[in-house]
Amino acid sequence: MKKSVEEDVFIPLYPKSTVEDKSSLRSKFQERRFWSAVKLLSNVVLWDGIVQEDKLRDLGLSKLLNRYLLLNILNTPLGPDNIKKCDKVVACLPERWFQDLKGGSTLPELLNFSQHLLQ
Repeated sequence: MKKSVEEDVFIPLYPKSTVEDKSSLRSKFQERRFWSAVKLLSNVVLWDGIVQEDKLRDLGLSKLLNRYLLLNILNTPLGPDNIKKCDKVVACLPERWFQDLKGGSTLPELLNFSQHLLQ
């Protein structure tokens, strides 16, 4: 899993003006790569309860979400597309990771993503 996250994930960052046209090749490529990384995130967290939680959180949240997915989400204009991306990421996260949290708090690895959701 570590090798896949470190070597197989590639989401190009193009200027917003380049990807605003959803029919452009760059925009389509960037979207395919994003959704491929979301699928990898969902596959990584499926190992919850089998692989050590700290290792999964490091791979899934620190490396995959914060390094790749969040950059793309932050560069997506606010609106339905951004909401869909955030919703799919949240759906990947195991509920068990949040059971012991106090109200209004989140996992340290999710602080930037949480701030984006609050906006």
